[in-house]
This record gives sequence, C-alpha cells and structure tokens, in this order.
Amino acid sequence: MSDGTSTTPGPPSGEPPTVEEVMGLLRGVVDPELGSDIVELGMAKGATVGDDGLVDVTIALTTSGCPLRAQIQRDVRARIGGLPGVTKVHITWSELTPDEKAAAMAKARWNVAQDAPDTMVPATCRVLMVASGKGGVGKSSVTVNLAAALADRGFAVGVMDADIWGFSVPRMLGVEGRLGGSPESGKITPITKQVGAGHLEVVSMGFLVEGEETALMWRGLILNRAVQHFCEDVAWGDLDYLLIDMPPGTGDVQMGLAKMLPRAEMLIVTTPALAAQKVAVRVAHMGRNNYLRIVGVVENMSAYVTPDGESHELFGAGGGSDLAERIGAPLLGSIPIDAAVAAGGDAGKPVVLGEGPAADAYRSIVELLATEAAPPLDMEGCSARLLAAAEAALDAADAG
Repeated sequence: MSDGTSTTPGPPSGEPPTVEEVMGLLRGVVDPELGSDIVELGMAKGATVGDDGLVDVTIALTTSGCPLRAQIQRDVRARIGGLPGVTKVHITWSELTPDEKAAAMAKARWNVAQDAPDTMVPATCRVLMVASGKGGVGKSSVTVNLAAALADRGFAVGVMDADIWGFSVPRMLGVEGRLGGSPESGKITPITKQVGAGHLEVVSMGFLVEGEETALMWRGLILNRAVQHFCEDVAWGDLDYLLIDMPPGTGDVQMGLAKMLPRAEMLIVTTPALAAQKVAVRVAHMGRNNYLRIVGVVENMSAYVTPDGESHELFGAGGGSDLAERIGAPLLGSIPIDAAVAAGGDAGKPVVLGEGPAADAYRSIVELLATEAAPPLDMEGCSARLLAAAEAALDAADAG
C-alpha cells in the first residue's frame, strides 16, 4: 500500500546516492517502540533511486495503523532528504507478515537482552526468578524456603520481593526493619539475616510501608519503577544467589525485570491442578521470548501426607510433570501439603529449617539446584565462604 508520502521536490545538488547509501542511512531510523533500527528489524524492505534524484523507500510496519508511523516518516525524510542529489523522497507503506512480525519482535528482544542497563546485582550472582501463572500456588512460600535453605548451606542469598502489591516475604522470613541508605554511596541497604552458615539480604515494599495490610494502588509504570530501584539502587553484597519473588502472571513487572536482568533464569511454580498448569505455560513462553532460561518446575501442594505416611492427592496429580514435559524443562521436585509450611510462614520460621515431609522435599530441591540445575557461578568465592564459615564454627566450638 502507498499514500504517496514524499518530500517537496528540489533541485539536484550532485549525483544521486546509491541504494546501499540509502539503506545505510535507514539504519539510523529506530522504531520507537521496539528500540532497534528498521533495517535490522526487517521493516525497511528496500529502496530505489532514480536518475532524477527520486528515492522510493518501502517500509513495512508491524501494523498498518501504527501510531508511530508519523515519527518513522519524519526520521526517514530527515535522513534521506538531506542527501546530495536527492530531489524527492517517496515512502511506500506496507505491513509485516505474521512471521516477519514475530522475527522482528524476537530480534528486538534479543537486542534489549544484549544491551541491559547497569544494575547493582553482582555479575557472579545466579539470579532465579520464581514465577507462576496465577496466584495462590504458593510461589512466595517456595521462594522463602529455597532462599533459607540455600543460606543454611552457607551461601549468601539475596531475596527481592518483586510482588509489589502482594508482598509477604518479610513476614514469612521473620525479618523486620525499615530500609535505609548509606550517605556515602547513596544506595539502599538491604535488611540482613543470618541463617545457618550463610545469610539473607532482603528487599521488599514491606520495609517501606506502615504494615502488611497497607494497600498499594499503583499502576504498572510505577510498579516497574519500584522494581528498577531494587535492581539499580540497592547495595547488594557479594551474593551467590538472588531469588526474586515475582508477581503472578506476565505483566509489566515481569517484562521489566526480563529487560533489566537478561541473564536471569526462571523457576516456575505450579500445583497439580490443570488450571495452574495451563497458565504456567504462558509464563514459560514469556521467559523464553525474552531469552531467559527455564531452570525447572516445582510442583507445590502436590499431596497431603498423613502422620502415618498415607498420601491423599487433594488437588489432582501430575500437574508438575505435565508442565515440565510441555515446556521442556526438568521437574525439580514436588512439595507435599504440610501444615508446618503455613505455620512456619506465619511465624517467620521457614519450614525448610525444621523437620517434616515438606522440609525434606525442599532440601532435595535445593540440593539439585546447588549441584546440578543452577550451581553458584562463583565457585571459588563460594568455597572460600563455606571454608570461612566452617572455621568460625570450629573456633566457636573450641572456645566453648
């Protein structure tokens, strides 16, 4: 399609440019929404240059009604119209095919992933986004217990409560306080808690509001800005792991974090129920569309185990394994229904630090994460930390 868009004819001022020169200049025209140039995205379909200085450029938009069309048009005119020998610029508009549009979007996401902003998250830190397709599957409980178990093994673990509306991490970890900052660095200091041979560094909106009952009525852009502060303005220490308790679904916060932390990996939480499994597939697709690796699946509330060891599958069976098969990721483990999980969360004592069927299941998952699925990136630093912790324990024993 064409609307005859062109510049006003002018007198020639030299030899007309070559097609290669025209296409080269079009690389300076950036799609404002996708953030990449129109040649790389496949939107600049080609150009012709007449002996009379007429340049005809064919541009395919992601949609024919693209509201950014006028801005692209102005940029093309400004760049091509100023070339020596150009008397007129005509733009022929068309629309990308579905396959071309998908390729353009994938390329744009790849470019964003390769040009991520600087953050305070250490380069040697393994970032795990704990995500779910819907609420109510126990995602925060999984985040808290995995973080506590990793710290108990001697790791330095950060916990970012990115579920801005539904923050619950401080209560579940038994951590209180108000976030402060260092005047020297101008950065936010996370709340720290010693767990076993390691420690936790926690950041949450729960440390910034009056109480857990406080309602945050924020729109998407403000939510995304809050999470950006957690990435860029928190003085995270020398972490082995950073676990991010994500809000459920695939909204602004999820996409914003994928752009800010492109080296992050996803851990997807589901229940045996079909509804949870179906929506969790969308989360996996979102992650992979942003080039994030899926570490694996954790099935929560898999079955109720009675004190005598009898198992009752209250919410069905097989949801975790079915999801893992569908998205091509390993099932890391299944957490049984255990009253101690809720009791521990309410008391600020993660169940994984105690005994019981849920605690055993969590420790098995952490063993798999730390040794195979997502081992720490800085093994030398981790070993040094573990050795220091062991020496401290021996010194304490000798002193006793």
